[in-house]
Amino acid sequence: MHNIIGFKNKPELEGLSEIAVSESGMFEAGKDGVKRILVPGDKKCEFISYNDKTLCYVKSAMGAPAIYPLADPEYCGKAKALLMDLDGTSVKSEHFWMWIIEQSMARLIGKPRFQLEAADEPHVSGHSVSEHLQYCIDKYCPGKPLSEARTHYFDVTEYEMNEILEGRGKDGAFTPAENLKEFLYEVKGKGIKIGLVTSGLYNKAFPEILSAFKTLNMGDPLEFYDCIITAGFALKKGQCGTLGELAPKPHPWLYSETAKIGLGLTDDNKNAILGVEDSSAGIISIRLAGYTAIGLTDGNIQKSGVQSLCNKEIDKLEELLKII
Repeated sequence: MHNIIGFKNKPELEGLSEIAVSESGMFEAGKDGVKRILVPGDKKCEFISYNDKTLCYVKSAMGAPAIYPLADPEYCGKAKALLMDLDGTSVKSEHFWMWIIEQSMARLIGKPRFQLEAADEPHVSGHSVSEHLQYCIDKYCPGKPLSEARTHYFDVTEYEMNEILEGRGKDGAFTPAENLKEFLYEVKGKGIKIGLVTSGLYNKAFPEILSAFKTLNMGDPLEFYDCIITAGFALKKGQCGTLGELAPKPHPWLYSETAKIGLGLTDDNKNAILGVEDSSAGIISIRLAGYTAIGLTDGNIQKSGVQSLCNKEIDKLEELLKII
C-alpha cells in the first residue's frame, strides 16, 4: 500500500474516504504523479498524495481555495510553545455561537423557529463567520445575499454580547474549560510560551476570554498570554476591516502568525511547538502550519473525519501535561 506522507502515525486513515478525481477536477489518481486522493467526512478539503509529498486542497465557500503542503511533524518531547484554540478548547462556547448562527438565519429566512440540523455542526463551527453563513445560505436559502446574513449576524452578536455584559445574557454562553486555570499556570510554570489562536473576530473572541479570566480570577488575559491572535476586525459599512474572513482556519496563517510573529519562533523550533484543538478546521490549520496537533475528543474532529491528522488525541487538557 502506498505510504501517504503526513499520515505515517495513522496507517488506518480513519475517517477518510478515497476518490478518483478531485471535486475541482485539478487532480486525478494515477495521473501526473498523483497516487491517491483522500477526503474527510466533512469534505472541506482534499489530500492529494504523491510519492514524495502530500498536498492539501482547502476548499472555500467564498470561492477562494488554496493548496498547501502537508508537513510531517516530529515532536521532540520538550515543548517551547503551546498554541491553544479558544472556542471549545479554552472556553466552552461553540453551542452559543451556533445558536447565534441560528438566530441570524432565522432573521434572514423570516422563520423565527429556524433550527440547524445535527449534520450542520461541522460546517458551522471552527471556520469563519462568512464560511458558516454561506454554508447555511447554500443549504437553506440559496440565492440570499451573504452581506444581508452578515448584517443580521453582527446585529444579533452585538445585542447578545451586550446582554451578557449586563448580566441578562444566555445562560452558559461562556464557560471556562475544566481545570483551565490550573492547566495554564502549570504550563506557564514550566517556562513554555502560550499563544491563544482563534478564527473568531476580535469583537466576539476577546470578550470570551476576558469573561473566562474574570470567572477564574486570573486577571488580564493580555498580560497572561504571550500572544493572542484573532481573525481581526469585522468589515462593516463605514468601518475598516482586517484580513480574516478568507484566511481563517483551516488555512495555516493564524497558527503560523502566532508562533512566528507573536512568539518569535523560527522553523528550527517547529518540532518543539504543540497546538491543541477541538475542531477539524483547527487540526488541519495546525498541521498545515507544520506543528504537532493534539485533538480534544469532545469537539467535532471525529464527526468531521480528520482524526487521522491528530498526532495525539486527549479527553482533557491536563493530559497534555504528560506530553509537553
